[in-house]
Order: sequence, then structure tokens, then C-alpha cells
Amino acid sequence: MESTVGGFCVVNNAIPGADEGGRQGPFKRFSTMCSGMRIGKKEKPKQPELAETICPTAEDNASRQQRYASGQYFFEYLVVVSLKKTKDGNYEPQITYQFPKRDGMVKYQKEEEEKTLKAITLFCFPEGVNWAPLTEYHSETFSFVLTEIDGSRRNGYCRRLLPGGKGARPPEAYCIISSVASFGLFSKIFDEVEKRRQISMAMIYPFMQKLRESPFPAPGNTVEIKSFIPDSGTEIIRLTRPLDSRLEHVNFASLFNCLEVEDLLKVFAAAVLERRIVFVADELSTLSQVIHAVAALLYPFTWQHTLIPIVPEILIDVVMAPTPYLLGVQKRLLDQVTDHTDLLMVDFCDGKKKPFIAELGDESSILPPKLRNELQAELQALKTRKDSMMVEEQNRIVSDAFLEFFVNIVGHYKSHVKRSRTGETAVFEKRNFYKAIEPKATRHFVKTFMQTQMFDLFIQEVEQHPDGPQLGIFDKKILEYQEKKKREKAKKH
Repeated sequence: MESTVGGFCVVNNAIPGADEGGRQGPFKRFSTMCSGMRIGKKEKPKQPELAETICPTAEDNASRQQRYASGQYFFEYLVVVSLKKTKDGNYEPQITYQFPKRDGMVKYQKEEEEKTLKAITLFCFPEGVNWAPLTEYHSETFSFVLTEIDGSRRNGYCRRLLPGGKGARPPEAYCIISSVASFGLFSKIFDEVEKRRQISMAMIYPFMQKLRESPFPAPGNTVEIKSFIPDSGTEIIRLTRPLDSRLEHVNFASLFNCLEVEDLLKVFAAAVLERRIVFVADELSTLSQVIHAVAALLYPFTWQHTLIPIVPEILIDVVMAPTPYLLGVQKRLLDQVTDHTDLLMVDFCDGKKKPFIAELGDESSILPPKLRNELQAELQALKTRKDSMMVEEQNRIVSDAFLEFFVNIVGHYKSHVKRSRTGETAVFEKRNFYKAIEPKATRHFVKTFMQTQMFDLFIQEVEQHPDGPQLGIFDKKILEYQEKKKREKAKKH
């Protein structure tokens, strides 16, 4: 808007690896390029071939995941990244505070931690080294993604602000790394960290230690943290998760405020077919918000490809990759994106003349006409009254609208999942599923959608875990839709 850190994999990507003349390009110069990559579980990757892959043991990763599943930790790291002036006059981001410090690590774990910390500094200050001291700076909060080789993701939450002091000085960044996706919750944590930083850096430690020892609350629940502040006494900080946890990391207003409904549906259509999409904005917070929002529209499916909410300047060549991606690019880097072939570029800058810098031209005809018109009408009605709605209510209505779209096109999937006699495994009958779809326009769209990795992984999860809890919300919507159709049919007779 977020290791043992050895869980961060190191990949030297084959393309675009070097410039003409053999000079190493950004993929070689910065080996943690894969921090924005994800390859779906148990799938054949469509990414370019990878070399020199270093990743953790399964035991290390399982141990970290187990700690989080138990609710033991809110976060893995809190770091402060400061801009330090180098001999050549530029500013280099460096970690000046880290909590907790990790002791007792073996050599490879230390190496992995160093690579992760290097990645954190890059994403906290993606603009590069061209900074100058400032007397005023508008605080902003944004997020980025770190991705494991097995597809699991960690979230980086970052707040940049001008540190206390007099005279011109460079900004600094607070960054929290967590496997928990909850932008609103961590924004509130940043408020508390910032308040303590204004008193003393030493005030941050006891607060973060108590937070780290607190169990992460279940959806709809609250955890209370007691914290002492000089001259104020003991404060109780209450951190509450929304009841619908799948929406706690998104704010769909970022899309509705910048795009007309018709244009939003073009972006959605391109994302559903796993195309290459670049989002352009001036503000880092805007980029992270819109990319997380677009990814959330795909529920119950999950974006399986490259996802970098904010592309650092050193990695701008990633836009040349031929594989699907969702990328956030700052407006000042737009001149470096020279090839617009097979690319949808969405402009979120203030004062833009049109919503798309580049498009393929078929985006408005991708979705089935009847379903597209129904979705457009529902979203248009919402947009006219969104100013009178709470953010949580707006998020729920938008999510439900897109969820109903998927119910309409694939809601019959369970009828074509045939279980074994033991019930432990299942097989998806793809051909029968496809032939059961009406009308023809919808069938044609679903045929294309079935070729995506997000659909493939969804079906794999169904086959391996027929009653998986991750499908619960979607299945509930399917039952509601089926009951609605039965009532409508009964009324006709």
C-alpha cells in the first residue's frame, strides 16, 4: 500500500540478462529479481529458464509457515531504512535499525538474510540514488511483495517520512515484513511506531516486542497491546481485523476514483486472461493500492505470475519480459518503457487525458456480452452512491459483484468433479464442464479462461482437496445463486 529470511530465493533470470556488448543488465546486477515472481504450485512454469537458483530447505520454510499458522507472530521484521550520502554525492539506502536481530544463524542463512535486507532497501526506495535533502516531505504508505520459489508470498509494508530534526534532510522508511496481508492493520501499527520514533528510537523496541509476542487475531477479532509512553502513561492499542479477511488488504476506491466502469472492466478482462499489464502513477501508494485491488478482483482465483506493485528503477527492464505480469511503474520512468507491443498500460496519474497509454484493442470484447453488461450496470449503480458508503461496505459490494461473475461462468464446476471411492482424491472432467456452459459466447470465453494458470491451479486444489476451506466463500455464493435461480423459476410457473 508487505524468514527465517533464508526463505527468500535468489534467481538470476535469463532474460533480459545483459545489454549489447555483454554488459550486465539489471537482472544480473540485482539477483533478487524474483522478489516479485510467483510460480504456481505443482504447475509447469511458463517463465523463462532459471539458473543458479538458491533456496531454503523444506524444513526451514515449513517451520516459518508453521509459526505463522499458529498465530505466534504478527511480523518477521521491522527495519528502518535511511538514505546515506556516498562519496560520489549520491544517496544509498541502508538499514539503520532492525528488529528483531537474528543470532545463531548458519552461514547460508546469514547470506539469505543479507539478500533479503538488500531487497527491502531497494523496494523502500525504488527511485534509485537520485535524492536531495528536503525540508518538507509528504508521508506515504505503500506495500510490495516478496515471493518464495514455492510460490508463498510475504508482504512488505513501508511508510516513508521525513525524520525529526532541523534543516534539509533525506526521508527515511519504516518497513515491516509479514506473511499477513492486512494493509489497514499495519498502517495503524505504523502510526504507533511513528509516534514512538518522534520521542526516541528506543521507544520502538518494547512496543514491537509486545506486538511480536501477541497472537494474530482471527477475522473479526481484536488484540490489545499495552504500551508505556513517557508523559502519557500506559496506552492500550487495539488492533482489529475485518470480518471478511479476504478484503483486508484492498481498497477498491483506488480503482473507482481513477477509472470509469467501462475502463475498469477492460483491465479486469485483461487480468482474467493473464495478460501483461502495466499501471502508471506518480505516487507509490497509488501503484500498490491499484495492483492489489486488481488482483483481488480475481477471487476465487489467484494471480500466478509476476506481480511487482512498484518496480524499482534498476529493474525497469522487467517490462520487456514476454510472460504475464502486473507491474506498477512510476510516471517518471515511463520514457524507459519503449515497447508497447501486446501491452495494456493504465494511467492513474492526475490530469491524464485518457485512461490507457497502450492497449491491444480487443479488451472491451473479451468478456461475454450479457455478463459484461450486467456487471457494468451493477458497478455503475454502485459508483453513483459510493460517496455515501463506508469503505468496508464498498469493498464487499464490489467483491461480490465480480464473485457473481465467476459464479455465472464456472459455478457448476463441482458437478464435474468425480471423486474416488475413498473420497480422498478427485478428477475434474474438463470436457463435460465446458460443454455444459450456455450460451455460446460464455462457452467461448470460458474455453480461453480454462487455459490460464489461475484456473489450472484452482482445479488442482479442488482435485487434491475437494472440501478445501479456501473455496468456502465461493461455494457459499454458488449455493445462494442456485437458490435464487430456483425461486425465479418457481415464480414463472
